[in-house]
Amino acid sequence: MAQLRIAMAQVNPTVGDLEGNCGIVVDYARRAAEAGAHLAVFPEMVVTGYPVEDLALRASFAEASIEAVRGLARRLEDEGLGGLPVVVGFLNRSADAAPRYGRPAGAPQNALALLHGGEVRVVSAKHHLPNYGVFDEFRNFVPGETLPVVRLHGVDVALVICEDLWQEGGPVAAVRDAGAGLLVVLNGSPYERDKDDERLALCQRRAREAGAALAYVNMVGGQDELVFDGDSLIVDAGGELLARGPQFEETLLVTDLELPVAAPAEGAPVPVSGIRIERHVLSEEPVAAYEPLPGRVEPRLDDLAEVYAALVTGTRDYVRKNRFGSVVLGLSGGIDSALTATIAVDALGPERVNVVLMPSRYSSDHSVSDAEELVKRQGVNARTVAVGPMVDAFEAAVEIDGLAAENLQARVRGQLLMTLSNQHGHLVLTTGNKSELATGYSTLYGDSAGGYAPIKDAWKTLVWELSKWRNAEAARRGEVPPIPENSISKPPSAELRPGQLDTDSLPDYEVLDALLDDYVGTDLGRAELVAAGHDAALVDRVIRMVDRAEYKRRQYPPGPKISRRNFGRDRRLPITNRWTAPAGLA
Repeated sequence: MAQLRIAMAQVNPTVGDLEGNCGIVVDYARRAAEAGAHLAVFPEMVVTGYPVEDLALRASFAEASIEAVRGLARRLEDEGLGGLPVVVGFLNRSADAAPRYGRPAGAPQNALALLHGGEVRVVSAKHHLPNYGVFDEFRNFVPGETLPVVRLHGVDVALVICEDLWQEGGPVAAVRDAGAGLLVVLNGSPYERDKDDERLALCQRRAREAGAALAYVNMVGGQDELVFDGDSLIVDAGGELLARGPQFEETLLVTDLELPVAAPAEGAPVPVSGIRIERHVLSEEPVAAYEPLPGRVEPRLDDLAEVYAALVTGTRDYVRKNRFGSVVLGLSGGIDSALTATIAVDALGPERVNVVLMPSRYSSDHSVSDAEELVKRQGVNARTVAVGPMVDAFEAAVEIDGLAAENLQARVRGQLLMTLSNQHGHLVLTTGNKSELATGYSTLYGDSAGGYAPIKDAWKTLVWELSKWRNAEAARRGEVPPIPENSISKPPSAELRPGQLDTDSLPDYEVLDALLDDYVGTDLGRAELVAAGHDAALVDRVIRMVDRAEYKRRQYPPGPKISRRNFGRDRRLPITNRWTAPAGLA
């Protein structure tokens, strides 16, 4: 057996910031070298950030990525790090892919590169291009055809990218026949709730199939609606967990491995399972024996802690990466705005969070006092602007009543927040939840106005759960709970007319969210929903509400994806759509 110390850099790149991302690679490569690592690996497309979407189709961006990787190899050498093999993900272009109809322009590839001695020594592209959920890689890339196997200190190391691990067959199936002792997988794998540790189970299964240890490095951070949670890990050839990084935190996970010494090379590469194996030799001699470091296995967060961390991470990085100095939101005293404000404070600090209390003639005393109590507990910047006179001015100019009058109040508030955004450069945070977004229970250009929506993918019932969890977590740490108890316990209301409650227009949220999750989350049809135990009349009513609100959702700001099927990248339906499943059909 041979020893190998691998350093997995679980880092947070920014899409398009090639210079900054390369700086991250150099910084972590230096830390890896100082830790005595023999190999440093980084996530999928770390040089460009991920996902790049249609930036991949711009020739100038692809060329800049390729040149950045070459420059990165030279910089590592210049800074005394050229002796450490470094594996990075980047945007490449296929040199031999002939242009044809249906192929992405310029033949871009989601690729990896191994840098060593000031040169790009190995280049390979992702084979399996996911085309489901949030992924459009078949639109943006052309597939690779090779499995690179690199001999490093006497160990054969195979290199693949993300989806190549998830799909049956392909390059992973060739690893055993290639005789590799270690399979390294570069990933840009987004967070989803209720994955039930699928990654670990998958890595264990693939390691046993390949007969090789498996190192899975994943990125962290937010990119528009996606949140990457890290959770990098290493298992041995039998599937035993050796090391695991933290969730939602940047880290360098350094691990010592005992791996089989590679067999003597047998000449030209042999095609296996349709995959061309490319062999490269960096060093034949195993390293001298040394005392291995103990394996580091970070504990996993519980369900609600994990969801909350994803919302905070997504909000923090959207603000930071888009260069906003501060945020502003309307604080009503209700649970949605209370949780949104709390997420913002945890993401940015209270000094960068601005709240506006905007009472109207229908605002209850407790709503104002609850909002003021939150301000006191969290120390955010607050101001009160009564919207009554503004509403009166509109009503004096245009005769309105009923729903139009209710929506006017919401639109005045939205206009006020956007005006403060323009004046002071704040990013407006929208406070609506997924239940409201699903049913259209929001005012277009009113409470839906804003630039980012932190709880957009959280059902109302989850909003309550997260708020209770956050308060309990504060109490556990001996801190003042950030959310007033009355904001959690009182019946929800938009307070746009006297005595209004959400239940005047919507079913109880426990019932509604269960139905919505089945309809939106798993695409059950009408008959299937009824068969699942949902009331038939309610099913018909909710389907109508959800389908009619598509035009509103299309205009809603982005927000962090935490569910398997969010509104936005996952669920794409036509706005103009007369299809309704007849009774008895799915």
